Amino acid sequence: MAELPAGCRAVIRELRTDPAETQHLAELGLIPGAEVVIRLRGAGGSPIAFSVHGVTLALRKETCERILAAEISRPPVWLLAGNPNVGKSTVFNALTGLKQHTGNWCGKTVAGAEGVLRYGKTRVRLIDTPGTYSIRSGTAEEAVTGEMLRQTPHDCVICVIDATCPVRGLVLLLELAEQEPCLLLCCNLMDEARRAGIRIDLQKLSARLGIPVLGITAQKRSAVRAIPAAAAQAAQSPRPCREKQTRTALYREAHDIVRECFTMPPVPHPKTQAADRLLTGRLFRIPLMLLLLLVIFWLTLAGANYPSALLDRLFSCGCDRLMRYADGVLPAWLSGALIDGMLRGTCRVISVMLPPMAIFFPLFTLLEDVGILPRIAFSCDRRCAKCGACGKQALTTAMGFGCNAVGVTECRIIENKRERLIAILTNSFVPCNGRFPSLLAVVTVFFAGSGAFSSLRAACIMTGLILLSLAASFGWSAILSKTVLRGKASSFILELPPYRRPQIGTILVRSVLDRTVFVLGRAAAVAAPMNLLIWLLANIRIGAQNLLQLTAAALDPFGILLGLDGVLLLAFILGLPANEIVLPVALTAYLGTHTLTEQSSLTALHGILTANGWTSLTAVCFLVFTLFHAPCATTLLTVYKETGSRKWTFAAWLLPTLTGILLCAIIAFLCRI
Repeated sequence: MAELPAGCRAVIRELRTDPAETQHLAELGLIPGAEVVIRLRGAGGSPIAFSVHGVTLALRKETCERILAAEISRPPVWLLAGNPNVGKSTVFNALTGLKQHTGNWCGKTVAGAEGVLRYGKTRVRLIDTPGTYSIRSGTAEEAVTGEMLRQTPHDCVICVIDATCPVRGLVLLLELAEQEPCLLLCCNLMDEARRAGIRIDLQKLSARLGIPVLGITAQKRSAVRAIPAAAAQAAQSPRPCREKQTRTALYREAHDIVRECFTMPPVPHPKTQAADRLLTGRLFRIPLMLLLLLVIFWLTLAGANYPSALLDRLFSCGCDRLMRYADGVLPAWLSGALIDGMLRGTCRVISVMLPPMAIFFPLFTLLEDVGILPRIAFSCDRRCAKCGACGKQALTTAMGFGCNAVGVTECRIIENKRERLIAILTNSFVPCNGRFPSLLAVVTVFFAGSGAFSSLRAACIMTGLILLSLAASFGWSAILSKTVLRGKASSFILELPPYRRPQIGTILVRSVLDRTVFVLGRAAAVAAPMNLLIWLLANIRIGAQNLLQLTAAALDPFGILLGLDGVLLLAFILGLPANEIVLPVALTAYLGTHTLTEQSSLTALHGILTANGWTSLTAVCFLVFTLFHAPCATTLLTVYKETGSRKWTFAAWLLPTLTGILLCAIIAFLCRI
C-alpha cells in the first residue's frame, strides 16, 4: 500500500504484520477485503493518510509496506516528454501552477517533477520528465525518462516540440509512437515560429501522424487551456503502436513530415547567428564575458547600499521597540537571548543579504533567460578540455554563484561520471551568494576608496576575485583529471538555443521565489540558532573575557600565520552552517557584544576593523580565505547525496580549505619578508 499514489482506490488483500499489530489494525477496520482511498503523504512520503470505512487514518510508510493491496482505480496520469529546451517545464508550470525552475539552456530538468491539474471534476497527475533526445540512449536524463515511461502507469504522453526547429522533436515523437498508444503533440513556441516566418498546417500534421496536435505558446496561460481536453481525448482514443525503425529511418520520416506540413524560411534564426558571431567570436568573446560580469557586479554594488542601510534601521527600530515591551515582562536573560540574540542578529543578516540578492539574482536570471549561459559554456569548453573537464562545467559553475548546493545538483547535466565528479568537487571554489556580502563590504571599505568611481573600482576588484576563483577551479580540475580522476575526456555536445526575449515578470518571480527567498530563508534559519549560540558564548564569562574571546585567543597563533587572527578563524568555523554569518560573528567578537552584529555603515565598519588590528594584509587574506574555505553544511550534504560517498564529501571540504590556507600563508609570508 505504500506505493499507491494519492487518489488511488484499492482493496486490502493481506496483512504481513506481526500478530499483535495485525489485531490492532483489524480493530481499526484494516482487514482483507476492506476498501481504502489514499489521501495524502507527509514530508518524505511518510506517514500516509487514507480513508477506510468512512474515517481517515494515518500510518507510517514502514507499516504500509507490510499491507498488500490491489489497486481498484487510480487518477489519470499524464507524462510530459520532449527534447531539452522546448518549454516542457513552462507547460508544466502553466498547467499545475507549480514554479519549477525554467531557463533557456539545456539540461535544466535533471529529475522528474510531479504536480496535479484539474480537468472538470477530475484530478490528473502530471509528471514532467527530463528532457531527452531519445528514450533509447543512456545519458542520465534519458535513462530517467525511459525508466519513467516504462515503469510509471500512465494514460497519455504529451510530447512537446519546438515549432521553430521541429525535426528532432518529431524524431522523438515517432520513437514514442513505437511504444505509446495514447499520444498528444504540442508544437510550442508558435509566437517565435510566426516571427521567424514559419507556418504550420496543424490539421494536416494531425492527419499525417494520426494523433491530436495543438499549437501553443506556453508562456501564455490561455494558450495551454486546450491541452487537458486534448490529452483526455488522446487517452480515450488509443491507436496501434508503430513498428520500430532505425534512427536513420526516423530522421528521414521526420524530414518528410516537415516538408509536407511546415513552411520553413531558408534561415530560421538570422539574428541569432549574427549575435553568435559577436558573442562567441574569437576576438570579443572573452572581453564581452568580462564586461557582463563587471556590469552585474557594478549594478549590484551601486544599488545595494541604500536599501541595506534602510532595512537595518527599520529592523533595529523594531527590535528596540520589542525590547521596551519585553522590559519587565520577560526575564532579562530571556529577552536578551530571544530579541537581542536571535531576532536582532537574524534581522541584520537579512538587511545585508537581501538587497544584493534582489539585484544580483534577477540580473543573473536575465542572462539565463536570454540564452547567454550556453554561449559561456561554448566559449569555455576549450579551456575546460585542457583541464580534463567538460564545457558544461561552466554552466554548473555559473549556478554556483547563486548557491553552491544548487551548482552541485546541476552537475547532473554532465553525462560522464568522472567529469561530473570533477565539477562537483570544484564547484565550491566560486563564491556563492552567501559570501558576496562579506566580499563586497571588505572590498568597499579597504580598496574601493571614495568618490564617483568607487563603485566601479570595487566592481573591478570583485571581477578580479571571481577570475581568481575560476582559475583555482580550473587548476584543481586539471590536477584531479591527471591524478585520482584521470581518464579519457568525453565528447562535448551542447545545444545552443536561439536567443529569446526575456520574460521580465517570470524572471522577477523566479529570481525572488526560487533563489532569493530560498537562500535568504536558509540563511535566516541557520543564523537564528547560531545567534543564540553566539549570544551564549558572548555572555558566559571566565574572568574578564567571555568564551567567544577566549576561543578566539586560542586560535590566534594559527590565524596570524595566515595573515588573519583567531577571531576570523573562529568566525569561519562558526560559519559552517551558512557563509553569510562569518563577518557578523567576527564583529560580535571584536565588539564584545551579546548578539550577532552587522554594520550597515561602511565608515563604522572600517573603524571597528582597523581598531582591532586589521591592515591591508588582513583584508587581502580575508578576501582570499572567504573565496577559498570549507563550503557550507548544505553544500556538503548535497555533495554527499549526489556522490553517495563520504570520501568525496571530505574531498569537497578539503580542497577549497587547503587552497585557502596555502594561499593565505604564502601571501602573509611574502608580505612580511
